[in-house]
Amino acid sequence: MPPQRVFALPRQHSLLLPAVINPFLHDLNLTKADKIKCFLQGIILVPLRAIFLLLVLMVMWPVSVMITFRQSLKGAVEPMTGWRRFLHKRVMTFLGRMYFFGMGFRVVVKGKQASSVEAPILAVAPHSSFFDAIACIEAGLPSTVSRSESLEAPIFGRFLRCVQPVLVSRKDPDSRRNTILEIERRAKSGGHWPQVLVFPEGTCTNRSCLITFKQGAFVPGVPVQPVLIRYPNKLDTVTWTWQGPKSARLLLLTLCQLYTTVEVEFLPPQVPTEMEKKCPIKFAQSVRSVMAVSLSLPVTDHTYEDCRLMIAAGELTLPMEAGLVEFTKISRKLELKWDNVKKELESFANIACSCKGGRITVEEFASFLKLPLSPVLHELFALFDRNGDGTIDFREYVIGVTVLCRPANNEEVIQTAFKLFDIDEDNCITQEEFSSLIRSALGVCDLDVNSLFTEIDADGSGHITYDEFRSFALTHPEYAKLFTTYIELQRYQGLQGGEPDCDSSFSYFCSASHDDDQEDSTSDKKDD
Repeated sequence: MPPQRVFALPRQHSLLLPAVINPFLHDLNLTKADKIKCFLQGIILVPLRAIFLLLVLMVMWPVSVMITFRQSLKGAVEPMTGWRRFLHKRVMTFLGRMYFFGMGFRVVVKGKQASSVEAPILAVAPHSSFFDAIACIEAGLPSTVSRSESLEAPIFGRFLRCVQPVLVSRKDPDSRRNTILEIERRAKSGGHWPQVLVFPEGTCTNRSCLITFKQGAFVPGVPVQPVLIRYPNKLDTVTWTWQGPKSARLLLLTLCQLYTTVEVEFLPPQVPTEMEKKCPIKFAQSVRSVMAVSLSLPVTDHTYEDCRLMIAAGELTLPMEAGLVEFTKISRKLELKWDNVKKELESFANIACSCKGGRITVEEFASFLKLPLSPVLHELFALFDRNGDGTIDFREYVIGVTVLCRPANNEEVIQTAFKLFDIDEDNCITQEEFSSLIRSALGVCDLDVNSLFTEIDADGSGHITYDEFRSFALTHPEYAKLFTTYIELQRYQGLQGGEPDCDSSFSYFCSASHDDDQEDSTSDKKDD
């Protein structure tokens, strides 16, 4: 039987696990009628469309070869002119429209496209499919940002070279900086270069929201024209994201439809303010807000990093949503980096692998922290256990860390905690000093903290330096509550004029934790 709770932790609606908008999930649920319809239509439409598309490609191939004849594979130094530009701008655009017409797309264009002088950059969102290339076709084949490896793709690599893309290389460590410089060079050419089309989200979503925009398109500080893409179809066979149907299945299902409607809307160009020119993040947020209002969609702090966390969670046999932790927002609050969050996820998976559904109990949580079970640790676990079911998953853990460490894990608190550990003021913490504090904070007089001390003592010197203490505190924010509890305990004892002992420490923590939780409960409403 678990020990009795020290106090009844209030459960308010604001402490419940918030709903997760997963923009990287697409459930394509075909009814029996849908399957029969697709089969019957596909028998006729797929062969005819395949023949038509093949004929279009047979025309596009020699035209693209002519356009790129003796053109550098590593990118363009100067924009195309004369007959090359005519073939690219007129002929290839027409053939591109015919290609998508052959696949059954009915394109509706709204608004007016600005010139390259009025808006050197086109920002297209939401990005949800490989079919989004339609926006590039309707914009007159502007330059795009593409991976250098894509140029090596058969047939379509040659087509890509026709738009003189800004290339990104995975092998070049300076690629990101060079890409931004090239976008800026073209954007500030005064119309000499064609427009640059960018998908600022950087990855495909399910169009349920607009995720965080990458800064690349907004660094030059020039006007940007937002371009919206909508697929107002009853059956969604186009959404291609991280969790959902494969590209081959989506292509086949799309070819089986009588037609697929896509809307491309050009919004008025957005001119950055002086502040937005200096801060690309604000400019990106401003443009995203305009697009979100027009689309009637929410915005979220999800980024491409969330996809990486989701994939990591899947590889560790945790639920994919366990990795979906709104990386940008949490890392901004806790100053965590991708590598740190990845390590936390791996640590969690290691201790949760034997648990059904990837959830851990308070006993396993204690093992994770390398601390013994105690009433105080039960209360700490209860703060992480946001829905009160006696277990936590990785998302509950991260949300709990966010709440507990606001503003507990800042530099001032870490410095103060270190000074309190360092009783003899020799700028290092011995194992005896460390054990004394942890015993007081937990209210446990007989406590073995050897393994925890060894983990913090990175160089194995037998004592903890400030750098080691700070590094551990920043990468393990779950301990912040223990540090701040001890700080408050010392303040309380100072006011009382007495020396701390295990009994008074334990009693004070009961009351202090209750007050802290009440404060967290109210302030929590703003951030969740």
